[in-house]
Amino acid sequence: MTTDALASPKPSWLARVVGFLRDVRSELRKVTWPTWDELKKATAVIIVFVVALGIFIGLLDSFLQLVFVTLVAKLF
Repeated sequence: MTTDALASPKPSWLARVVGFLRDVRSELRKVTWPTWDELKKATAVIIVFVVALGIFIGLLDSFLQLVFVTLVAKLF
């Protein structure tokens, strides 16, 4: 009453690792890698975004510090 899947022995760990690495290599061959120009443009966009976000967070932190530390302290 057993099926073939249950009756077949499990492959060794070495065979599973080799199979995994073969699958990884075949998947990497399917990847469309960006060109050098696309990579430079994407990197520039990310750097500009991170700098802008840093400036925004810094300004927001300064504003909230002004509101909650300075102005609230003057109330008491």
